[in-house]
Amino acid sequence: MDNTDKKYKAYIDILHEELIPAMGCTEPIAIAYAAARAREVLGSLPDHVLIEASDNIIKNVKSVVVPNTGNLKGIEASAVAGIVAGEAGKVLEVISSVDEEGQKKIKAFLESHEVKVGKSKSNLTFDLIVTVLSGDSKASVQISHFHTNIVLITKDEEIVYQNQDCDEIGSSSLTDRSVMNVKDILEFAEAVELSSVQEVLERQIEYNTKIAEEGIKGDWGANIGSVLIETWGDDIKVRAKAMAAAGSDARMSGCELPVMIVSGSGNQGITASIPVIEYARQLDVGKETLLRALVVSNLVTIHQKTGIGRLSAYCGAVSAGVGAGAGIAWLHGGRFEEVAHTIVNALATVSGIICDGAKPSCAAKIAASIEAGILGFYMYQKGQQFYGGDGIVTKGVENTIANIGRLGRDGMRETDKEIVRIMIGE
Repeated sequence: MDNTDKKYKAYIDILHEELIPAMGCTEPIAIAYAAARAREVLGSLPDHVLIEASDNIIKNVKSVVVPNTGNLKGIEASAVAGIVAGEAGKVLEVISSVDEEGQKKIKAFLESHEVKVGKSKSNLTFDLIVTVLSGDSKASVQISHFHTNIVLITKDEEIVYQNQDCDEIGSSSLTDRSVMNVKDILEFAEAVELSSVQEVLERQIEYNTKIAEEGIKGDWGANIGSVLIETWGDDIKVRAKAMAAAGSDARMSGCELPVMIVSGSGNQGITASIPVIEYARQLDVGKETLLRALVVSNLVTIHQKTGIGRLSAYCGAVSAGVGAGAGIAWLHGGRFEEVAHTIVNALATVSGIICDGAKPSCAAKIAASIEAGILGFYMYQKGQQFYGGDGIVTKGVENTIANIGRLGRDGMRETDKEIVRIMIGE
């Protein structure tokens, strides 16, 4: 792929748009970001707070610890953390600098102020409005489509900022993802001038490795990574999924280390990168080879998620585990045929995992998804594969990816609603 090709620039832009730092689960952090921005617009601490969120946001915030809050959970804690101690300019690292005094202020505000939560009135999968009120004045910030996409800011009923000209994936704000396909992704990975993507990829290696190491040595969540290694040993096939699971366990349990996210998710960012990093170390490949393999894993992950959407009843760890499998296949010298078969084999194995919100079991789902990605590659190495007509598998990797998009976006829409009803006890 030539660097004058429009797709070449698009892939670079997509990587820069998707690989961004975040501290904590991205849904509560998006709430904190909106809340911090609303407080800035209001100009003072509010007396009352109202948060309106779509079902998928409610689902993903319910059970996860919000970092730097003293182990608090929930939408109310997320919003108040942003209001009382957040720095909106840090975006998805909005509460990264909250100290012990800030944590005390968060708890005090929650105990002394009215903070209401309601469901979003829109039909958007990702929709969030934080309204803060003080006396006769109020300010409101709406984020829609993806975690940092502020579409409306108002103060005292007057519009301060508006940008609502975008669809469900925010197409007016993001590079067109419809150009993506596996063949071009692999050509781009071979051709890309690494200086154009090296910084974000190196930060992904640094950030995500640190939280994985913290997860494996500490006591976080269900300690899935430690369980895997203590049960099955330190073989690379075990270690690749154990380290990723450990990073997720730490993140879901309030670890204050940042991660580089992919497709709006820290768990997906960890899953798409850590197994590839571990395999690169095992194979003793050079830095350039690792960076190009990460280009493959990240873009294959994003490609799958584009058809599904940011939030769904379809577990995003599956897309990232499949992406990791593609990156591992590439590290072993595989190119289009090997990578395509790895993707199809893996999708045929784990495409039924549901997303029931962010919480410690995400780590186990990550391990299962990475296992499928690795198995998908080794199946092909041994001359085995799943064929078109086997369930939702269709001849051609792009057709199978399209089927998964349809399943996650359309087929599981009612499943998503039922999951939320179960989680909130309706």
